[in-house]
Amino acid sequence: MAELSLYERLGGVFAIAAVVDRFSDAVVQNPIAGQRSENPELREWHTNNLVRLPGLKFMRTLWVCNVAGGPFEFSATRPGRTVLGLEEAHRKLRISPSEFDAVAAELAGALDSFSVPEREKEEVLSAFAAHKDEVTEGYMAPAGG
Repeated sequence: MAELSLYERLGGVFAIAAVVDRFSDAVVQNPIAGQRSENPELREWHTNNLVRLPGLKFMRTLWVCNVAGGPFEFSATRPGRTVLGLEEAHRKLRISPSEFDAVAAELAGALDSFSVPEREKEEVLSAFAAHKDEVTEGYMAPAGG
């Protein structure tokens, strides 16, 4: 008998969407990466662009479903040179490695709040961490680049 996919072990789209919803709301409040961030781009996004948060939650849910082996396909809103195009979607936010880590900690907390088993939690966090270089690429780029 074949092992269930991570998508199936997480409980499918509805369970993933619940985690993403909690995670996304927590990032907005995170003192390092959210509304009180020292990063002006992140502070601006989490303060003045929250009308876009439902769409971002949708995109994040698609992304997790996709990387977890589910029946949904994630497509980048700003395609880049990588398969997922995450570098272009995040470039102007100039996300530092420590800001990325703060967001990862919120993801871990959201997974914990739904009692996601350790194995599945680690698989989700590993998939997230695999894109750290892409997401933080804009941090080292010249301003306006």
